[in-house]
Amino acid sequence: MLKSNNQKGFTLIEMLIVLFIISILILIAIPNVTKHFATVDKKGCDAYATMVQGQVEAYRIDIGKYPTSITELEDKDYLKVTDSKTCEGKTISITDGKVSVSN
Repeated sequence: MLKSNNQKGFTLIEMLIVLFIISILILIAIPNVTKHFATVDKKGCDAYATMVQGQVEAYRIDIGKYPTSITELEDKDYLKVTDSKTCEGKTISITDGKVSVSN
């Protein structure tokens, strides 16, 4: 009986090379993804502060004066109560009709 050495499949070396290439691609991709998360969080916080400023202006138009705090906007249903005082761990405050984000 003759045995054929014509089996199809990957050798161990080929598999190791593929795993090595995949590892390199992952090492390149992960830092780029984490940078984008930080950028997205900052832009989201900036957008939220702009939205709160819009609600401050809407409050002034409706009530005739600027709100003195975020709580005042929440009480009048201009903002939802959940987490509207913070953004990315920073405090959002209103001073003389201007919204500011500070540590």
